Amino acid sequence: MIREKKLLTVVQTGSPIGRRADQEATLKGLGLNKRHRRRVLEDTPAIRGMIDKVKHLVRVEERESPFADGRDRIDGA
Repeated sequence: MIREKKLLTVVQTGSPIGRRADQEATLKGLGLNKRHRRRVLEDTPAIRGMIDKVKHLVRVEERESPFADGRDRIDGA
């Protein structure tokens, strides 16, 4: 059985224009570069720290499985 990892869906809601350069770099580090883009990331302390730094520019949704139906493997077994 594959161990379930906590996942986060991070959605960029604000623009980095007019923000400090480190905040723009943090968004790029999260894989976000335009508003309304979303990325599914593993829930780690490093990712949580990055999200905290730009919390005014992103929205976070917690997920249990990378698949919508709750499966933990691609083949469905």
